[in-house]
Amino acid sequence: MSTNIESLFKDKVLGHPAGLFVLFFTEMWERFSYYGMRALLVMFFTASLLEGGWGWPREHAFAIFGTYTSLVYLSTLLGGYFADKVIGFRYAVLLGALLMTLGHASMALESQFFIYLGLTLLVFGSGFFKPNMTSIVSEMYVAKPEKKDGAYTIFYMGVNAGAFLGILLCGYLGETIGWSWGFGLAGIFMLFGLLQFWLAQDIFGDIGLKPIKADKDKAPSEGEAKLNPFTNLHLIIIAFSAALGLAWIFNDPVSKISGGAYNIFDFSLFGLDGSNAAILTALGLFILLLLLRIPRYDKVTRDRMMAVIFFAFVTIFFWAIFEQAPSSLTIFARDYTQRVLEGNSAFIFKIVNSMMTIIPLGIITWVLSLLFKKTFKKYAISNLILATSFVIIWGIAVWMLNTEFQKEIAEVPASWFGVLNSLFIIAMAPLFSKWWESKYNPNANMKYAIGMTLLGIGMACVAIGSADIPVGAKTASVSMIWLILVYFFHTMGELCISPVALSYVSKLVPGRMIAMMFGIWYLAVAIGMKLAGVFGESSEAIAKTEGLSYFFWLLTAIAVGLGVLSVLLYPVVKKLMHGVR
Repeated sequence: MSTNIESLFKDKVLGHPAGLFVLFFTEMWERFSYYGMRALLVMFFTASLLEGGWGWPREHAFAIFGTYTSLVYLSTLLGGYFADKVIGFRYAVLLGALLMTLGHASMALESQFFIYLGLTLLVFGSGFFKPNMTSIVSEMYVAKPEKKDGAYTIFYMGVNAGAFLGILLCGYLGETIGWSWGFGLAGIFMLFGLLQFWLAQDIFGDIGLKPIKADKDKAPSEGEAKLNPFTNLHLIIIAFSAALGLAWIFNDPVSKISGGAYNIFDFSLFGLDGSNAAILTALGLFILLLLLRIPRYDKVTRDRMMAVIFFAFVTIFFWAIFEQAPSSLTIFARDYTQRVLEGNSAFIFKIVNSMMTIIPLGIITWVLSLLFKKTFKKYAISNLILATSFVIIWGIAVWMLNTEFQKEIAEVPASWFGVLNSLFIIAMAPLFSKWWESKYNPNANMKYAIGMTLLGIGMACVAIGSADIPVGAKTASVSMIWLILVYFFHTMGELCISPVALSYVSKLVPGRMIAMMFGIWYLAVAIGMKLAGVFGESSEAIAKTEGLSYFFWLLTAIAVGLGVLSVLLYPVVKKLMHGVR
C-alpha cells in the first residue's frame, strides 16, 4: 500500500483523521435508510388495504421479514469476497450504496413488483456495503492500533445516530403521512451518503482500492495454523448444504404467501414435513463438514474453533430473540399497547421527544461543522451535499415536532419504540466500555451469560405486561412502560454480546482463518435472523391457543436457559480458549 498513513492524520477532527468522519456520515445515512425502512416493513405488509398496506396475515409478514434480514447477512459473504479479490473495499461501498439507493426508490413505488425488486437490491447492496466500511476503518489505523478502539467507538456512534434518526423520522412519515414517504425518505438519504462518499473518496489515498493478489504459496507465519485446504468432498458438502439452506430460506415465505401453490418442499420424508426435512438435512451436512475439518487442525486451533462454535450457537438465539423488535414487538406496540396520551402525559412526552430529537441532531451538526473546517477547501461539493442533507433533516424534524405540539393529545407511533435501542446504546455504551476496561471485566462466558439473562429479563417484562390480554385477542391497551423496559434490558444485553463477539473470533483463530470463521459467524447471525422470523410466526399460533404472554415467557426461558448454560460451561470453554480472554 503506497498511502502514507501519517498523512491521513494531518487533518484531525476530535483527534482522528477527517476521513474517519467521512465514513461516519456515510455509515450514518446508510443506517438511517436501513433502519428507517426496516421499522416500516412489517407494519406496511400487515396494514389493511384502507390504510395503504397489503393486508397480509402477520405470519406472512414475519416470514418474509426473516428471509430478508437473513439474506442481508448472508450477502456480506459475497460482498466481502468481491471486495477482497476483485474490486476493493472502496468500490464495493460505492456499489452497495448505489444498489441500496435504487432499492429504496423501488420500494417507494409500493407495487408488488417494485417492493420485491427493492428488497432484492437492498440485500445485495447491504452485502457490498456492510462488511467493507469497517474494513476501510481498519486499514486507516493499521499503523496506529492504539487509536483503533476510539475510532470504532466514534464509528459505532454514527451507526446508532443513523438508526435513531431513521426510525424516528421514516417511521413517523410512514405511519402518519404514507408508506411511500417513509420508504422514499430512506432512499433520499442513502443517495446523500453515496454522493458525499464518492466526492470525498480521495481523502483515503490508496486505501480500499483494487486489491493486490496475495501470494498463495506463502508459508504460514510462526504460530499460525498450517493450511487446511478444502477437499472435493468438503466442497460438495458445502455446495449441497448451502443450496438446501438457501432454498429453504426462499421457500418459507413464498410457500406461505402463495398458499402452498409454490412449495418446492411439498412432500414428506421419514414422517417429517419436506421443509423441515430440508433444513435439518442442511444443518446435518454443515455439522458433518465441521466434524470432517476440525480434527485436521492442531490441538490449540481445534479447541479454539470449538469455543467459537459455542459462542456462535448462543449468538443464533440471541439475535433470534433480540430481533423480535422490528417484528413481533412492533406489532405488539401497534395493536396491544396504549399509545394515546392526554393531558400532562401528552405534554411530557412531547417535551421528551423534542429533546431526544434536537439534542442528538445538535451534537451531530457540531461534528459536521468540525469536519467542514478541515475539508471544505478540498472537498467543497461533498461538504455542500452533506450540509444540504442536514438542512433537510432539520426541516423534517422541526416540522414533525411542531405538528405534534399543535395536537391536544399525543399518539406515539408504533415505530417510535425502536429508537430507544439506539438512545440507550449512546447513553450506556461508555459505561460498559469502562466496565470492560476495569479489573471487574468478566470473561467471555460471563459476558454471554449476562447478556442472555438481560435479554430474558426484557422478554419477562413484556410477558408480565401482556398477562391480562385474553387468548386470541387482536387488540389491547397495555402500558407503554413494559415496552420501554424491554428495550432498556435488551440494549444492555446487546452491549454485553454484540460489540465483543467479533473481537473473540479475531482473538481465537489464526490470521489465515479469520475470513472463514467470520463467514461461519455471519452464517450464525443469518440463521438467527431467519429464526427471529420463525419465532414471530409462532407467536400468532401460540397467541391463539395459549395467549401472547405465553409466547414471551417461552422466549424468556430460552434466553435465561442459554445464560445459565454459558455459566455452567465456563470451565470447559476456558480450557478450549487456551489462555485467550
